[in-house]
Amino acid sequence: MPDATRNLTEAVVDSLGTTTDPRLRELLTALTRHLHAFARETGLTTAEWERAIAFLTATGQHCTDTRQEFVLLSDVLGLSMLVETIGGDSGGPATDSTVLGPFHMTRSPVRALGADLDLVEGGEPCVVSGRVRSTDGTPLPGAVLDVWQANAEGFYDVQQPDVQPPGNGRGLFTTDAQGRFWFRTCVPSPYPIPTDGPVGDLLHATGRHPYRPAHIHFIASADGHTPVTTHIFVAGGEHLDSDAVFAVKESLVQEFAETDDPSLAREFGIPNPFRHARFDLVLRPS
Repeated sequence: MPDATRNLTEAVVDSLGTTTDPRLRELLTALTRHLHAFARETGLTTAEWERAIAFLTATGQHCTDTRQEFVLLSDVLGLSMLVETIGGDSGGPATDSTVLGPFHMTRSPVRALGADLDLVEGGEPCVVSGRVRSTDGTPLPGAVLDVWQANAEGFYDVQQPDVQPPGNGRGLFTTDAQGRFWFRTCVPSPYPIPTDGPVGDLLHATGRHPYRPAHIHFIASADGHTPVTTHIFVAGGEHLDSDAVFAVKESLVQEFAETDDPSLAREFGIPNPFRHARFDLVLRPS
């Protein structure tokens, strides 16, 4: 039997030899070998294979225009973070990247610097400010920041279309002549990833919690530089050491410090005192 299974593996690999795209051929060959090895190593049964097919089918059926269950599955298996780590360049001067997540599902509305992302005013107000610069320290005017976050109760706008107006918690900002940005929002809260689908069933079966630590998403881009997808996490918050999608990096944990400065409050147009997070983004030249 072992020889028969290996002959089958080689037959499938040989069938890929006419693939004209060399990278596609490499990926499919490695995938075939690893999948076949997994089945042999675990003694995969027909019933288990059928259950896996049903799980993947259900995962696809839970995908909509505003929900990506396959991305969620990749996230909770650590694959999203692994791909980010393999493709990233951590440890250098550029800002560390992390996962995109399943809720970057709609274009963020263009907003002026200083605009408030919290359209429902349900959380503790804060200001996030910083600068986008190149790795040599040069500010990057005209850099674009795509920002999105959940509301104070832990839901994204696409999850609550009858509660939150479209674009709540989202904004597309352009840095000023000094590469600076700032916006108002609410302090993010920890929240559970969706558990009403196959991924939730998987977490339950493995005894894992579904919570993510409080965070705000960013995609920063500028001409001549490699874009970065990243988060800022709230220092001292829950689940920093047990993120359901394994996305926390120490360099991305930031203080949302209580600030009692009337002049800053006037500058940011926010009642005093307030929370203030400073987050500089550093992009690598492409």
